[in-house]
Amino acid sequence: MKTLLNNTQLDLTLQRLAHQLVENHNNFANTAIIGVQPRGVALSDRIMAALKKITRKKDIDYGCLDITFYRDDVYKTGDIVVPNKTDINFSIEGRKVVLIDDVLYTGRTIRSAMDALLDFGRPSSVELLVLVDRRFSRELPIQPDYIGYTVDTILTQKVKVCWQEQDGKDEVVLIDKGQL
Repeated sequence: MKTLLNNTQLDLTLQRLAHQLVENHNNFANTAIIGVQPRGVALSDRIMAALKKITRKKDIDYGCLDITFYRDDVYKTGDIVVPNKTDINFSIEGRKVVLIDDVLYTGRTIRSAMDALLDFGRPSSVELLVLVDRRFSRELPIQPDYIGYTVDTILTQKVKVCWQEQDGKDEVVLIDKGQL
């Protein structure tokens, strides 16, 4: 196991990503932030807290998107599928949407998220913010607009993002699948 981002580095990375969003979206009047369930929501919660602190705005549209039944591998395991919660209580029609997820790997999760997003309207644009980009593992032509950390991995490795609220600590680690 190798630590990619420790607690301090992770906090600095989140602050940088939030400032980049502020630079590109200014007052967020025509922008919605949407976290992809399940692990993207922990990241988007942190990003939203940072945005509210930086902008001093409390009314930035923020939602969570479940993509369970949009995935192309949803029934492959044979297990009972339990979806997460989708909470988008605003219109995205004609608006800029920033999708947030923790790790970009093959691109299939983001493709599923874009399919699910269209059920809520047609945004004017969709941007992607990821904490970790595993850039040479893409199966689909999907690229992030905002990247916290880029790592080159091999198939036997996994990137795990740990959050204090869920895992008891904040860090990003690279794990060999044999260590799981």
